[in-house]
Amino acid sequence: MTTLFGENFWDERYSRSNAVWSGNPNPQLVAEVAGLAPGRALDVGCGEGADSLWLAERGWQVTAVDFSQVALRKASDHASHRAEAGPVLSGTINWEHHDLLSWTPPASSCDLVSAQYMHLPTVEREPLFSRLAAAVAPGGTLLIVGHSATDIQAGARRPVVPDLFFTAAEVANSLAPQQWQVQVSASRPRAGKNAEGEPITIHDEVLRAVRRP
Repeated sequence: MTTLFGENFWDERYSRSNAVWSGNPNPQLVAEVAGLAPGRALDVGCGEGADSLWLAERGWQVTAVDFSQVALRKASDHASHRAEAGPVLSGTINWEHHDLLSWTPPASSCDLVSAQYMHLPTVEREPLFSRLAAAVAPGGTLLIVGHSATDIQAGARRPVVPDLFFTAAEVANSLAPQQWQVQVSASRPRAGKNAEGEPITIHDEVLRAVRRP
């Protein structure tokens, strides 16, 4: 199966500039994970590695996965430079290249599975989210964050493709209540900018759930 937003798309995008993203960890990851005891983490769609580095600096053993080999090379370089410039990471990072449309992570293998802004068509996204949920160990946390479709009306730079967007409630409803405790299901506002660089309010769809023992 192929998708518009698959490996070729991301390899090309990451090849255009030295840095596509800010280099800072995603704010909802920081908000939701800062208080968790470190363990085994899966960072899905890790990009240039900011989230994985943030986790490893806090003692997590991270498996960082992405569609794009270009992104993974950049992420590995960033990790090397970070280690040279500062203290050794207290955790570890293993960078892995996978086709996320077909890859299945080991079942019940992770204490944290994080997917930040994984926007794919519904027919591809929903099976992926199901496989990611299955990778969470009993007592572990599933964290899925996405841009809200309302960001388009707010003036944010978003693809005008409604099928790429999802709500936290939709993800929560896909989780069996006997297997999951949903702790956060919210559309969370934060500051952003429109195409002209003017301040606007955007929203993140945030789903955090714990797999029941």
